[in-house]
Amino acid sequence: MRLSLLIYFLIFSLGTRAQTLQLKPYLFNPIGGKEFTSNLASSNVAFNIREHIIYQAIDNGNIPDFLIKLVKISHTENIEGRDYTIEFYVTPDYLSIGNNSDYVYMPMTPILAQKVATRFNCSLPTKKMVDLIYTSATIKLEPKPIPPSDLMTTIYVLKQHDELVKTQLKPLEARHLNSELTAGNKKDIIISNKIYTETKPKVVIYGWHQLNGKPIQPVYNKHTNTWADYSHGIRLVQNKVWVNGKKTTISKVLANKKLCILLSDEGVIEKNFYPITEYGL
Repeated sequence: MRLSLLIYFLIFSLGTRAQTLQLKPYLFNPIGGKEFTSNLASSNVAFNIREHIIYQAIDNGNIPDFLIKLVKISHTENIEGRDYTIEFYVTPDYLSIGNNSDYVYMPMTPILAQKVATRFNCSLPTKKMVDLIYTSATIKLEPKPIPPSDLMTTIYVLKQHDELVKTQLKPLEARHLNSELTAGNKKDIIISNKIYTETKPKVVIYGWHQLNGKPIQPVYNKHTNTWADYSHGIRLVQNKVWVNGKKTTISKVLANKKLCILLSDEGVIEKNFYPITEYGL
């Protein structure tokens, strides 16, 4: 199934600008989301080991097929009297582990999120990009927060929230599995200048838009960079972008004093990445 999809997208992309995640072919049958999370819960490993296991699963291509095909977002701004249109490509939903019939959304720290993004030649989104993605989404889900507790970072609550979202998606399953852009189900880990405004690197979160378009979570950077709870979603954005039809990169656009407005509402972002540090430092 995975090999045939890769061949299809390769052929399709020859005549279009269709973009896909480049995954390793499966060597064996991929493990399903339920089994994967059950194994994590039963092993009771330290958090850094848990994230290593998650990375290995993703690196081995153990993600559902519907996440392979990226969705184009187009946005135009008038800058100094001239229209500039940027096109960028994002995963249709938040990163999951498993397959189309059995997958689970996988929250992670910004350390792991950055490793995964780098692995796929991608970036994490800015606040402005999260807003643009939500506006463009054809499947908008109502947020389902779980009251804060000491368990909100555990696999138990992760699975509890996952089931809430899956219940919402059930009547939309065919569209969702056809890679329609989906939003409202998680808050995003974003790139921002606020990553580096504290003494130690922080995770910056934003979003979880309600059906009225207003986000539950304002930009927030007070959690450490080793924090990950059930509400975190990892949306990958391909590093390649097009400005007025010319190919460039997210980092070049964000570093450009004139063009940064296309992707950022906080001005230039020179460090558009999280430091990949050792846990606890």
